[in-house]
Amino acid sequence: MTHGTGPEHGLRGSDAVLLAAGAADWALDGLVGAARGLRGLLGRADRDALAADGRQELRARGRLTLDRLTLDRLAPSSPAYLEVLARQVAARRADEVDGGDGGDGGDVRRDG
Repeated sequence: MTHGTGPEHGLRGSDAVLLAAGAADWALDGLVGAARGLRGLLGRADRDALAADGRQELRARGRLTLDRLTLDRLAPSSPAYLEVLARQVAARRADEVDGGDGGDGGDVRRDG
């Protein structure tokens, strides 16, 4: 087995420096963009309503995160709720395409 020394193998030290410099530049660009966005938001007339919406969104995200963490800890093998719903919908649609009535006595009512 031979070890190459060509450009595809590169110097590990210089790669780390280049990666760190690239990550720092990317982070700085993100911060500059965020500062510009914040400056634009501060000039809005509806900033109080926007801030209230932001707080409500963050609370909802926090609630979902804590629920997910709690559920994962209590029942790590249980499937995600939305995944279960999606599978049920897919099964119903497949049954409708096949011409069946579902046969499960479900609550789905069809007009006609």
